[in-house]
Amino acid sequence: MDAMPLVEDTFFLDPNFQGSLQSQIRQIVASAVLAGRLKAGEKLPSSRGLAEHLGISRITVTLAYHELVADDFITSKGRSGYYVSETAPTAMNYPLDGIEYQDTVDWEAKFQRRFTGGKTIDKVMNWQSYDYPFMWGQPDPHLFNQAHWRLCALQALGKREFDSLTSDYAGHDDPELINFIANHTLPRRGILAKPEQILVTVGAQNAMWMAAQILLDENSTASFEDPGYHGIREVIRHTGCKHDPVQIDDDGLPPDLLSPQTNVVFTTPSHQCPTTTTMPMERRYELLRLAQEHDFLIVEDDYEFEMSFLKAPFPALKSLDKDGRVIYVGSFSKSLFPGLRLGYLVGSQKFIEQARAMRLASMRHPPGLMQRTTAYFLGLGHYDAMIKRMRVAFEKRRKVTIEALAKTDLKVAGSAFFGGSGFWVEAPAHVDSRLLAKQLVNDGVLIEPGSAFFYRDDAPSNYFRLAYSSIAQEKIPEGIARIARAIA
Repeated sequence: MDAMPLVEDTFFLDPNFQGSLQSQIRQIVASAVLAGRLKAGEKLPSSRGLAEHLGISRITVTLAYHELVADDFITSKGRSGYYVSETAPTAMNYPLDGIEYQDTVDWEAKFQRRFTGGKTIDKVMNWQSYDYPFMWGQPDPHLFNQAHWRLCALQALGKREFDSLTSDYAGHDDPELINFIANHTLPRRGILAKPEQILVTVGAQNAMWMAAQILLDENSTASFEDPGYHGIREVIRHTGCKHDPVQIDDDGLPPDLLSPQTNVVFTTPSHQCPTTTTMPMERRYELLRLAQEHDFLIVEDDYEFEMSFLKAPFPALKSLDKDGRVIYVGSFSKSLFPGLRLGYLVGSQKFIEQARAMRLASMRHPPGLMQRTTAYFLGLGHYDAMIKRMRVAFEKRRKVTIEALAKTDLKVAGSAFFGGSGFWVEAPAHVDSRLLAKQLVNDGVLIEPGSAFFYRDDAPSNYFRLAYSSIAQEKIPEGIARIARAIA
């Protein structure tokens, strides 16, 4: 006697599912089989009946069923229909009866290091649902070519590329990605480097973490910009070293204010974070001269140089380095999309050997699939085409933003001379940008308060970052008008 078919009503679609309808149907069936809700031999609804019930194309259901057949979750019995396979994968279930979990550990006594408590930015995960998202570092999906990225990912998943997907790179990186960085990305910043002087990291944050762990300990002194990137402060804090915050001016980090005892200087010379100002060439040469004279090292975070639509950016500090004192940090996550988490370190071969060994001990290597997909996206020219679109769009948005700010009491306190993706904005002195940001959320506006970028406790509270990279051009004037009304 044939098994009774499952009723279509047991299937329903989740409107918040992150993926295609085909993949959602596959997940519904596979999850039910693994959980034991669908038993071996049970008959599934027909593709026609399920398609009519869900209000979707029959071919979508058929393709999902074919995938499930290929993985032996279900089997096809000709005109009889689809059934749960007798040899379908099953989840390993362990008996939980009688087990009661009680956390009796005194964790506060067990912690030897605490990673909480630092100043950070609370990112709004659903920022795209807001009408006026002036969110820094978030991508505009209309400017990113998802179709080409998908094709590059499919190419990286192909049979010919199986080794790049499945192999353990251990202490190595994808050679095609390293080749592009060495021969295309770095020369655009005036940097010449051999493959053995380059290491792929899980974003710029991971690169700076490794540099700090290798170069600093409790007997060292680290200098950093104030205000500056809060992520740099965090990696420095966890080394236990002495802190030397250096208050920046209109030209970025003043070299003459550095402590004579400093061992490592962390700086963002081409695009100071968060003010976006650029360090002049004279100051760069002076910083390098002092580094040689006082025997300290420099970690350079060089981000957003691609967004140069007003004029060409200055050469990277690393390109002026004659004796290997500069360790260069780059990132594809900021220009492509933050979820990519791919960056790179460039430095002397001896330093990279230590960083490579440290990476091997902690995480071995960034995923090979992401490295190869990115290599294809870069090498096939899709990246440069995207950057060109972004430059054109950002230049227009920048102009609109300046015009809208001019109608308010808000001041541009810092901007990149070559372009960039946003402004460092100063509100009237009485404004607390943290309270302002909370108030604006209710009006559909997102801004980034500036307090997290300051090291000192008595820092001004009336600064915030206003990015035009993630908001449509036509929405900028109204978004800024809402900010002005909230302040008023």
